[in-house]
Amino acid sequence: MQIYPAIDLRDGKCVRLKQGDYDQETVFGEDPAAMAVRWVADGATYLHIVDLDGAKEGKPVNTRAIRAIVKAVKVPCQLGGGLRTENDIKDALSLGVARVIIGTKALESPKWLGQMSQRFPGRVVLGIDAKDGKVAAQGWLDVSEIGALDLAKQCARPPLSAIVYTDISRDGMMQGANVKAMADMRAAVPVPVIASGGVTTLDDVKRLQESGLAGCIIGRALYEGQLNLREVVAQVSGK
Repeated sequence: MQIYPAIDLRDGKCVRLKQGDYDQETVFGEDPAAMAVRWVADGATYLHIVDLDGAKEGKPVNTRAIRAIVKAVKVPCQLGGGLRTENDIKDALSLGVARVIIGTKALESPKWLGQMSQRFPGRVVLGIDAKDGKVAAQGWLDVSEIGALDLAKQCARPPLSAIVYTDISRDGMMQGANVKAMADMRAAVPVPVIASGGVTTLDDVKRLQESGLAGCIIGRALYEGQLNLREVVAQVSGK
C-alpha cells in the first residue's frame, strides 16, 4: 500500500485543518518544500499536495509553493484543489506534478471528468470528499445530496487513475480512519482507492491495507508525531 504524506497549502504555508474548517487551521511550516524534503528523507515515495486556497476560490492559487515542492524532491506528487478546467489541469501538470485530483468539477459534470481521463490517461484522480456519505464540494463548504458511492460508480472506469476518498468528519481529528467506508468504496469500483481522513495509528494503516486499499493519506498524525513515517513505511512494506 502506498503511503502519501499530505502537504496542505494555505497562503504559501504548510497547514492542517480540522474537518475542512478554514477557521480551524494549524500552521506546521512556513516552507512547504522543506517539509516535502523531510517526508522524502523519512521514506515517502509519493506526496499528496492540496491547494486549500485553490479549493475555496475555484482556481489554483499556491502555484509558487507547488513548483518549489516538485523541484525540491525526486518523488512523484499528486495535486488537488481548485482544478476545474482543462487549462487548470494542463497548468498543474506543467508544474511537474504526476497526477491531478478533480473533485468539485467531477461532481458537477462526471462526463467532463471522463473526457479529461481520456485526454490525460493515468494522470487524473477523482477526489470524493464525503460527510455522512454525501459528497461535499467547493473546498468542503457545500454538501450535496449525491452519495459518495453513487458518484464513484458513475465515474470510476479506466483510464481514471484512482479515487481519493476522504471522510471529512474524521479529517484532522486524530480519531481513526473510517475503515468500513473505505472498504465499501474499494469493493464498489474497479479502480484503486486511496483512503484519507483520520489515519492516526499503525493499526489504522494495517486495517486499511488488509481491506485492499491502494494507499492512504496521512496528515496531522505525522505533523504532531502521533505516527512515525519510517515506521509506517516499514509496516506496509513488510520490512
